[in-house]
Amino acid sequence: MAAYDGSFTVLLVDDDPDDKLLVEEAIEEASLPYALRWVRDGEELLDYLNRRGDYEGEADAPWPDLIMLDLNMPRKSGTEVLGELKTDARTRRIPVVVYTTTWAEDEISRCYDQGANTFVIKPVSFEGLVGMMQTLTRYWFHFAALPPRD
Repeated sequence: MAAYDGSFTVLLVDDDPDDKLLVEEAIEEASLPYALRWVRDGEELLDYLNRRGDYEGEADAPWPDLIMLDLNMPRKSGTEVLGELKTDARTRRIPVVVYTTTWAEDEISRCYDQGANTFVIKPVSFEGLVGMMQTLTRYWFHFAALPPRD
C-alpha cells in the first residue's frame, strides 16, 4: 500500500474552464487535501505525463495520484486517451475516474472496457459536486490501496 503524506495530486482533464473552476471551488469548499492540476485535452494530458512540450522539465507538474477524465474534448478525446493510458506500463496504474455528462450505456461500457477505474456523472449542483469530490477522496485516498508512486 502506498504511503502518502496527506497531500495528493489530482489531474483534471477537461476542456471547459468553467468545470475546472467548479472543481477547484468544490475542493476548497470541502477542504480536501490535494492540489488540482489541469490540462485541456488528451493530447495535453499525454504531454504532461511524458514531460513534453509545455511540460518538458516542468517541476510544477507532479505525477498524479488520480486522473479525472472528461470524455468529450477536442484534439484527443477522453475515450481515445484512456486506452493509451491503460496500455502504457508507466501510466496504467494511475486510477482514472471518467468524469462526464453522458449516461449512454455504450459509452460507459466502452470506458470500462478500456480500463476506467470509475465512471461518474458530473453533478448538476455545486453541493452535489462537493459531495462527489468528498466521496472520491474518501474512497481513493483513504480506503483504496493504491500502488506505490513511481
